[in-house]
Amino acid sequence: MNVRFLTLASLLTASTFAADAPKLPPIPAEPTAKKKELLFSDDFQRAELGKDKGWAIVVPTFSVENGALKGTQMRFDAPAKDGKPPVKGHQAVIGNDIPTQDSVIEFRFRLGGAQSVTAEFDDRKFNGSHYGHLCMARIAADKIILVDQKGLAEARPEGATGEPPTPKGRKNVSFPLSLDPDAWHSFTLETVGDTMRASIDGQPVAFLQSPGIAHPTKSKVEFGCMGKDGFFDDLKIWSAEAVR
Repeated sequence: MNVRFLTLASLLTASTFAADAPKLPPIPAEPTAKKKELLFSDDFQRAELGKDKGWAIVVPTFSVENGALKGTQMRFDAPAKDGKPPVKGHQAVIGNDIPTQDSVIEFRFRLGGAQSVTAEFDDRKFNGSHYGHLCMARIAADKIILVDQKGLAEARPEGATGEPPTPKGRKNVSFPLSLDPDAWHSFTLETVGDTMRASIDGQPVAFLQSPGIAHPTKSKVEFGCMGKDGFFDDLKIWSAEAVR
């Protein structure tokens, strides 16, 4: 892996991104992952989402609009009423079974009216995290958050109670941004070993090293939209290896 690092402040222009927070970890100046095999691509140039590409809506809802994938959150917090249990709000989520260990994900996004959009890795057979969540990148207009989710929430193995132990050394980071929500932006997420490196519009914007990221069987990739009408397009996923 290239060990040359730059701080966020030296990488981002003031016209596009917010100033660096001094306590944030340094971001590698060069890519940390080398692309190998193209595993999946979708340009959404069709009238409907369909099933040919393997997409499954996990939490409603997603659709194709003007050649892009549109996410609209439909599940919001609601109290118990008329004998029905309370509803816990959740962002809209769509997923695809694309097994990876190390990878590069690229797509274009437009926040539109959404609060944030996400890219996430899961392993549904792993019982040490809620629904097998492993790690995630969340992009909002004012920040990007990289999260090690492994062991964060209640596990669901048969007969288990309580929460699983949180991996020692687990970390999350939040880097400031200043994005135009109505503009299209390009996004790259490199996941190799125990690290994630994110870039927006060709500029490195976030980096996280944390043990849960190294989970070897990332069997599912999911994309989320919190709020109304966030968009994804030109999605590609490669297997990858660390840059030496």
